[in-house]
Parts: sequence; C-alpha cells; structure tokens
Amino acid sequence: MKVELPCSPSNRGIDFANAEPQCSFPSCTGRGFPLRIAGAGFRIRIGKPTQMTSSTTPSTPASRPPASGFAQFATLTAALLGWMFDGFEMGLFPVIGKPALKDLLGTSVSPQEVDQWFGVIMAVFLVGAASGGVLFGWLGDKIGRVRAMSLSIVTYAVLTGMCGFATQAWQIAVLRFIASLGMGGEWSLGVALVNEIWPGKSRAFIAGLIGAASNVGFLLVAVISIWLTSVVGSIDSLLTAVGCSADLKAKLLANDAWRFLMITGSLPALLIFFIRLCVPESSKWEEEQASGKTSNWSNADLRGVLLGCLAAIGIIVLWSPLANGLPWFVAALGTVVGLVVTLLGFLYPVRQYLQRTKQAGGFTAADERLILNRMLLGAGLAGVALLGTWGSIQWAPKWAAELRPDADGVKYFAAAKTQMATAMGAIVATILAAVAAGKFGRRPTYAVLCLGSIGSAVYFYLGHNSFDGTFLMAAFLAGGVTASFYGFFPLYFPELFPTAVRATGQGFAFNFGRILAAIGGLQTANIMGLFGGSFPKAGSVLTVIYLVGVGLVWLGPETKRDGLGE
Repeated sequence: MKVELPCSPSNRGIDFANAEPQCSFPSCTGRGFPLRIAGAGFRIRIGKPTQMTSSTTPSTPASRPPASGFAQFATLTAALLGWMFDGFEMGLFPVIGKPALKDLLGTSVSPQEVDQWFGVIMAVFLVGAASGGVLFGWLGDKIGRVRAMSLSIVTYAVLTGMCGFATQAWQIAVLRFIASLGMGGEWSLGVALVNEIWPGKSRAFIAGLIGAASNVGFLLVAVISIWLTSVVGSIDSLLTAVGCSADLKAKLLANDAWRFLMITGSLPALLIFFIRLCVPESSKWEEEQASGKTSNWSNADLRGVLLGCLAAIGIIVLWSPLANGLPWFVAALGTVVGLVVTLLGFLYPVRQYLQRTKQAGGFTAADERLILNRMLLGAGLAGVALLGTWGSIQWAPKWAAELRPDADGVKYFAAAKTQMATAMGAIVATILAAVAAGKFGRRPTYAVLCLGSIGSAVYFYLGHNSFDGTFLMAAFLAGGVTASFYGFFPLYFPELFPTAVRATGQGFAFNFGRILAAIGGLQTANIMGLFGGSFPKAGSVLTVIYLVGVGLVWLGPETKRDGLGE
C-alpha cells in the first residue's frame, strides 16, 4: 500500500512502503523525516507538500517488479563484456603506439616528435571519451540505456577497426577520437543500467567487477601482443585463405602487427546482437519516461556539447606538434579559456533540462544547484584519478620498452609484460576498493586510495632503473592502487544523482575528468624535458595531484547509508 503527497524530485510526501534510502535532495531534506513502525513492514515519511499546478509533471507510476534473475545476469554480462572491450581499446595504443607511429611518421623522425604525437593521440582519445560520456549519457537519459549503449559500442568498435587502415599519424588521432566517443558513452550507460537493475545489496561487489572488467581488456591486449609473434605464421595462412594479397598481408603484420591488432578491435560490434536480444531496459528509466520527464531533453541542447568538444580539441592543438614555436604563455592562456568553454558547453544540456523540469514542477531550484554541484565534484574526483593514470601509469609500458629494448632480433616484450603487471594489479585492486568503500564508507576509502597511489607510484618511479622482476612487482602494485578508483566510481557516482539525470550526471562527472587528465597528460613530455628526459622524475611530480583528491572528497556527501536513490 502506498500513498504519496508530492514532494519533488521524488514525489515523496507520506510514503507507506518498504524501507528505502531517504532522499538527499533539498526539496526533501530537512522537511521530512522517516518514522518506522516496528513489525509493520512500512514507514511514514512526512514532508511538506509542494503546491500542485496544471503544469506539474504527472506522478510516477507504481514501481514495477524487479528484473528477473536471467535479465539481471544478462545485463551484467553484456555490461562487463562492453567494459572489457573498452579496456582492450584503451590499452591497445599504449602497447602498439610506438611501432605504429614509427611506421606512419617514417624512420627519420626524432624520438621527441614520436613522444609528442603519442601524447597528442592519448589526449585526443581522452577528449573524445569525455565528449562521448556527455553525448551518450544524454542519449541514454532521453531514449533509454539499452539503445544508447548499443549505439556507443558500434561507434567505438567500427572506428577502432578503421585505425588499421590509417596512412598518417593524424588519421589515427581522428579515428581514435571518434571511437572514443563511444567508449566514454558505454561507461556511463553501462554503469547506470547495472546499478538500476542489480540488487542494492550486491552493488559494491558489482562496482568492483565493473572496474576489473576494463582491466581484463588491458590484460588481453598485452597477452595478444606477445602471443601474436608466435602465431604470426598461422595468421598469415588464415589471411591467405580469406584472399588477402601478399602486399596486404605484409602490411597488416609488419611493425608488431599493429594494423592487425587495430582491426581486431572491431569484434565488439558482435556484442550488439546479444544486448538487443537479452538485455532489458531499466524499469527506473521507463518509469521516468512514463512520468514525462524524459521529454524535457532537447536535441538542440547538444550544441553545447559540440562547442565544448571543439574547445577541448583546441586545447590539444595548442600543445601538439602543430603549434611548435607558440609561446608557452599563449598556450597556457588558451588552455584556461578552452577549459572554461568546455565546462560550460558540457553542462549546457543538463542545465537546460533542469530548467524545463523545474518549470514543470519536477525539480526545485535547490535540486538544480545540488545536481550541478555534484557534477562538478565528481569531475574533480575523477580528474585526480584520471590524471594520475593517464599522465603517468599509461606511459609505463613505453618506459619499460626503453629500459629493455628489443635487440638483434630478440624480443623481450617489456611493454607488454609491464601492461600485464599493471592490469593484473588493477583487476584485484578495483574489486577490493569497491568492497572497502561499501564497508568503510565512500569518503575515507577515496582518501586512502589517494595516499596509497602516491606511495606506490613514487616507489615504482624512483625505486627502479632497470627492467626486471622487482620492476614488474612494483608495476603490479602501482598499477593496482592507482587504478582502484575505477572500482570506486561505479559505486559512488550513481548515488550522487537521481534516475532522471543519472546517466548524464555520472557521464559528465567521470568523463570531464578525462579533459583534465588530457591537459595534464600533454604536459608529461614537457615535464620530462625539465628533468632531462627522465620519465621517473616526471611521473613522481605528477603524483602531487593525489593530494588534491585527499581534501576534495570531504566536500562530497557520504552515501554509504543512502545507497541508490530514485
């Protein structure tokens, strides 16, 4: 039995229902309180009713029954496979980037220019993922999680495969940018869908699996790159059997077979058939659609995302080889301006949606401020973690290859082995971090992860100068601790937003952090120059960013007891 008086955003007034987390939005907080009646199986929550008008959004229909066990596991399987392929795509370039750029730029290019292009392509990927997180998050809140997730997977799979046919370095940058739109979107959509379908009591462990899945993809890249050398003869025979010419086979398998590996990145497109057949839409989203809230998303608002994306690309250009000779202060000023424009552009669709929903009575002005503040908080928390990862740890395979380069036809696979070590550490740490956050609380866990990242990263960077077993153990530790945040975020970020803006809110929070990481990552090569080209010293300097996270997280709410709201 359930009786409600409207109290936006969740229409809570007097609620006779099973116990639920108390609403944390201003329209409910401080104006209502739960009263549990022992043994009755229900509680009374009294809140000040908002005045109903003719424009008030219709009340949400009665809650639908939870998804079946098969539907839950099908959703989780599809999402985990999607994240695993995400990790595969993200981990691909750090391993094959060096041979690919040498192939595309020619043997006469300097190592410094290779490093610059490497940094630019990594940064472009991050900008695309950030834009895609907002774009596909918006799409998921508008047309549904499942359809939007299918489109995101097709985008990143097809465009990654096309990278295998690139003939110039800039073509890789463009194709990786478009592919990363889908990758960024898949994260926010999958997280929203799984959190809304899977039982609340399992959410911490499931969040850890989400983080672990992408690192399984990183691990697969490393394993395949080693395995590929030993089976190249078999692959040659396979390509012959399907009609490839000798010239095409030589091109696909040259330079560590980077083209062949890129083309295999199109395989995740096959996942779409499983998703469309077996994965149900989120009932929470369907209730929002039935209430009319999804109609407040407008296609015209995407102009803001486009503007923000162009501004972010402009930042990349300022620090790319295309702008060599540009005074540093001009690039710095342009970066600040571009970052502000990007922020306002990415926030524009959400602000417009909140304005329309507020006018219809779905949100209050206080709700609007809280949602926007939480989006900014999430972006800061994600930016700290992503900057530490992409500004330093993602360069570790390249550093390992320099410490133990292949010589005289002997391959040591230093880069691949280092990626294997960091990925295996991350698989373990992401699960442990999410479980710890579920047990000890979100804020203290995040603060401890930041301090642990500083210690493990400094030990990795400054405690080793040769590639050996202890180097790989340190990579396992540093890769694990610094990646543990990616098990934490799928647990914490969905709790910060109501269902109506969950995909967009957490998509912005996590993926705008990638813009910050892209800007910082572009400075890695410059910081290395200040230390005579020393990557370990540059990586150690970048760990200072974690100190920002230690203080920032205490500005956010502790949601351990609240869980996932409506």
